[in-house]
Amino acid sequence: MKEIITKLAAGNPGEYIHTDENLSVSIVNIINAVIGVLGLVCVVVMIIGGVNYMTSSGDATKVKKAKDTILYGLIGLVVCVLAFAIVNFVITNIIGNGS
Repeated sequence: MKEIITKLAAGNPGEYIHTDENLSVSIVNIINAVIGVLGLVCVVVMIIGGVNYMTSSGDATKVKKAKDTILYGLIGLVVCVLAFAIVNFVITNIIGNGS
């Protein structure tokens, strides 16, 4: 803490004071990390659906449930990819141009 106060008093804040650019980059990094974790969860859901499909032994209800699980995981993955693209587009083109 003493180091931070010393740098602020000396007029050399460096990394301790966030500018708008640093803040937007930090926000984008946080959002991308969250979307990445959600995408990983979707892949795990699809793997679970595949395992359920393989172990269903031809039971029609288990096969349908497994196919639905795979479909929901795929839909979630598509939503994550689109969210990633939209967030990066908005941040770079709208906020990044000094609005």
